[in-house]
Amino acid sequence: MISARNISKSFKDVRAVRDVSLELRRGQYVALLGPNGAGKTTLVEMIEGIQRPDAGEIRILGKHWSTDESYLRRRMGLSLQETAYIDKLTVEETLNLFASFFGLGTDVAPRILGLVNLADKRRSYVMNLSHGMRQRLSIGIALINEPEILILDEPTTGLDPVARREIWGILADLKKRGTSMILTTHYMEEAEHLCEYIVIMDRGRVLVEGTLEQLIEAHMNREVITFALREHHGAETLSRIEGAIDLVWDGDENGGHLYVKDIVTSLPRFLEAVERERVSLRRLECRKMNLDDLFISLTGRHLDE
Repeated sequence: MISARNISKSFKDVRAVRDVSLELRRGQYVALLGPNGAGKTTLVEMIEGIQRPDAGEIRILGKHWSTDESYLRRRMGLSLQETAYIDKLTVEETLNLFASFFGLGTDVAPRILGLVNLADKRRSYVMNLSHGMRQRLSIGIALINEPEILILDEPTTGLDPVARREIWGILADLKKRGTSMILTTHYMEEAEHLCEYIVIMDRGRVLVEGTLEQLIEAHMNREVITFALREHHGAETLSRIEGAIDLVWDGDENGGHLYVKDIVTSLPRFLEAVERERVSLRRLECRKMNLDDLFISLTGRHLDE
């Protein structure tokens, strides 16, 4: 569906995307996961035809933006990070307006209102919608032309957990219909929940990519002891216990993430080292490794930093 090869883009002295390749197969959901400034939005804007790459090639359904823009616009649905609507139009009038851009009639709005669960708000002014409802409207507008490919840029940023899960439900239903999607996000849970293929980006580059199972097998077959100390010494010794693989220190927390082979055998040794070093724990958490831990182990930073 989409083939982007060796894509690069710079803005003055900032290299926003650096030699990135990406593929999207029919019916596949791909997550671009990374913190703000990772290059996710710039990459999808080039795929959407909004920006032109400085280097590399993008083919969508076998075609190029330079020669087949009208064809591609009718087969793609886009939801940008920021979308401005006319405040004094109702939800239904807004959908009819965007439907007219595709030469479609007013019979489209009821179908979209049902898809995004906004039928009871069809006569409400856009200015009176909550942030979550506006996001559902944006997704609805992206679906007006029944696109083969859907690209959503941070569709749940700023939403509360309930509204976020409502969006997830809509997108999960679309997958059953055979829609292909690229989703940018900095929520690890969102990527894990919705997408079978995950691309983790940082500072314009792809760090790792694969299915969740592939990432777990290659990078996440470890467990994590997360701790914070009351004192300002002892962490180095705590990381030398048998079974410890790596320690990523968090100076703000005066603690860190200790990656171990097995918590059951490593935790008692860790607690013995705590007692031996005569330090006290302010916080202790043990868990399986997740995508945020993977990002920390690769960069030393959290996804949301």
